[in-house]
Amino acid sequence: MLLFSVCLELDATKIGPAAEFVPSPIKANTLQLTDAVLANLTAQKVAGVSFFMFNTKPAANFECKVFPGDLDWPSKAIWSIFNLLTGNALIETVPIGAVCYQNSGFYSASACTDLLAGWTKSNTHVRDPTSVMSPMYQGETCHPARASPNSTCTLGGFPSYVVNVTNIAQVQLAVNFARVAKLRLVVKNTGHDFLGKSLGAGALSIWTHHLNEVQFLPKISTPSWTGAAFRIGAGVEGRHLFAAAERYNVTTVGGECGGVGVAGGYTAGGGHSPMSPLVGLGSDQALSLDVVLPSGRFVTANETHETDLFWALRGGGGNTFGVVTSMIVKAHPKIPVSGMTFSVLSGAETNVSITLFWEAMYAYWRRFPGFAEKRSYAYSTIFPAPGGGYSWSMLPWMVPGMPLAEFKSMVAPLLAEWEELGLKVTPYYFEYPSFYPVWKGHFPEETVANSDLRVGSRLFPKGNWANATRRDALFDSVRSVVEDGSALIQYNAKYDAPEGTIPSAANTHWRDAIWFTIIGVNWAGSGLPEVEVERLNKKFHQDWMGRLRPFGPGAYGNEADVMEPNFGEAFYGGNYERLVKIKKELDPTDLFWVPTGVGSEGWKVKGSREWLTTQEGRLCRV
Repeated sequence: MLLFSVCLELDATKIGPAAEFVPSPIKANTLQLTDAVLANLTAQKVAGVSFFMFNTKPAANFECKVFPGDLDWPSKAIWSIFNLLTGNALIETVPIGAVCYQNSGFYSASACTDLLAGWTKSNTHVRDPTSVMSPMYQGETCHPARASPNSTCTLGGFPSYVVNVTNIAQVQLAVNFARVAKLRLVVKNTGHDFLGKSLGAGALSIWTHHLNEVQFLPKISTPSWTGAAFRIGAGVEGRHLFAAAERYNVTTVGGECGGVGVAGGYTAGGGHSPMSPLVGLGSDQALSLDVVLPSGRFVTANETHETDLFWALRGGGGNTFGVVTSMIVKAHPKIPVSGMTFSVLSGAETNVSITLFWEAMYAYWRRFPGFAEKRSYAYSTIFPAPGGGYSWSMLPWMVPGMPLAEFKSMVAPLLAEWEELGLKVTPYYFEYPSFYPVWKGHFPEETVANSDLRVGSRLFPKGNWANATRRDALFDSVRSVVEDGSALIQYNAKYDAPEGTIPSAANTHWRDAIWFTIIGVNWAGSGLPEVEVERLNKKFHQDWMGRLRPFGPGAYGNEADVMEPNFGEAFYGGNYERLVKIKKELDPTDLFWVPTGVGSEGWKVKGSREWLTTQEGRLCRV
């Protein structure tokens, strides 16, 4: 009976014998399971199963992660006991779209209407325990827009259970349980992902959304940094950190989309930002990370402790080395920002011909090295427009720390060249005392949950501009993909590490890139037969991406093609070999696995198409 009394006290203010206070500024860190506590719990077996001990490893030779329906899948009684241990934090998954299916047991016409109205807004999916921004990787087995009176809603690639964590002890319990019970384990922060990394059929998921504390540290000192900082929980989104930075008159780094979790896959994957040209990638900002390891132990990694782990967690990929629960990030001095926005519409029904459009675009692209050297950040999109033309939106073009007069001087030669060609744009210029109003006013909310959308990315290094023939061949290749039907999201910026930055595992290809592009293929609502969908996917992967890879071996692993060949080189560059070694040392049984993650080559999702990995099947060794 001692065990049950321990379970019931896990989330109480008065901490019971199963956990003890460890002083920490982050409230979630005050409840941890120490070695002594775990040893005590391990001595008490529940239904013949002990799943609490640190370093208790399942047999290394099992072929597949345990799956619902298997004989060794935990019984309802075990799940109930596990729920009690977590302080009733366990959630049995109900797909977000179930409210639209009449035979799901969760049908609600009003809730379905609300869900459909907010389906493309990121917060709809952020606040749900399992929903993600790219439903294709779940299998779209419970898509609200596809419900009909006789259709069924199934879990597909959603995990079976979720632990809604609010403290370290819950994370430790989930990690230990999954490891010893041979369960697939996934982690969801906000669900912003283009590869299905927050999904997994039959998995136990750790949901970090409510680890959302933000603390301002006016001054800290580390071997590499003296100045202000923020301590943030894993669930803190970019919008929260940007607002806090504005309140304290400092500058922080996060994704341009405010719903991206800063301490999740963003920092772990490198993380590009509008402020990157001046202060570096998201991974360059981390000064300390609190993490639960695959062993279940809770450690802090920084410049002097757990140094290999500290290096790997900053750029080596999310859901790979453990569960980051909080981190300390740099807060830079307040930085003024100037820039401009504009839009261009081309085509038969406009005064901008297709030929003129591409002449102007090439003139812009040719100047990328010079703009990048001035720490410029230009974010724009090109989409097909009616009449066979294109809609080009600059959203925005800005330079951190540059006065507006200097910015206007920088862009004046390009505007003059465009005017000579016959293209006259009408820029809207802006100048703000800090980044926050720029982000609020000029970065539109991202449209998410696009069905049947597959994307890929490329990092083009400055070396492509050293030779005019190669440079123009790159331009021609990008143009050809757009002309074939792809949209183009493009960033002209420099992503090198500022002087004094701590070395990290960030993809080495970021450091010499000046042009980051994202392309995609979309067959949503087309009603195409499977064979035609396969043809489109292969054309995207082999043809479109094949035209771009020769000009850039690197890509951004958070916004990428899930079937990227030689992903170790593409997403991690020269750091991959060292990352694999660290992964094997920390996680010898591959408790943590994500598609294209470090060391992921040894496993495969059963039943996935040869041309697209989704997360609907059992995870087994190759």
